[in-house]
Amino acid sequence: MNPVQNTRRAVAALSAEASSTRLRAAMLLGGHPDPSVVTALVQRCAVEPDFFVRDMLTWALTRLPEAVTLPKLLAELTSEQAQARSQALHSLSKINNRSVYPSIVGTLLRDPDDEVARTAWRAAVALVPEDKEEALAVELVSQLGRGDRDVRLSLSRALVGLGTAALPALAASVNSSAPTAREHAHATLLLLRDPEADYDELAEEARRLAAGKLDPMGREKKPPC
Repeated sequence: MNPVQNTRRAVAALSAEASSTRLRAAMLLGGHPDPSVVTALVQRCAVEPDFFVRDMLTWALTRLPEAVTLPKLLAELTSEQAQARSQALHSLSKINNRSVYPSIVGTLLRDPDDEVARTAWRAAVALVPEDKEEALAVELVSQLGRGDRDVRLSLSRALVGLGTAALPALAASVNSSAPTAREHAHATLLLLRDPEADYDELAEEARRLAAGKLDPMGREKKPPC
């Protein structure tokens, strides 16, 4: 069977019922890069239910010329499908072309879908130019207090990824009028100080800090005499 036929069979196998078959197809397409399959790969990313297959699809996309992949992925950022937006962001972060950064910041960082927003936070931190880090931190802290524990941890990690550039925005946020934002800001500052610390323990300490039960050194405040 010639290479063209092999590619056609692999593209068709991306829709197979068995995830193992879809995984092998994505591996084959990545192992033998062909720009003609970019649309099929991007479209499959939007609907593929298996995490490992999605990751292999992203790998296959990174093997193609950026002149082919970037326009397709950027177009997906405005898709009505949340998974299409999320997977496009993930693939763009893996391609690691910083020219796409302006397309990531803004509404995607505040996407109503938590998984899209989390992926946008990670992608933005990976691709942000050095002179835009503090501005990105300001955008990210606007989401403090959002979502459940995992969403908050993702945002904290994104801010920690910015390092000291995130400090001014976080320092301002500990005085937020929203209690959840104050707690989240304190937890993130604690994580920035010790990235290996247990986040749940930091979150508990952050609640006490935000409530004024601890001093800035983390010591229990004594009641007034």
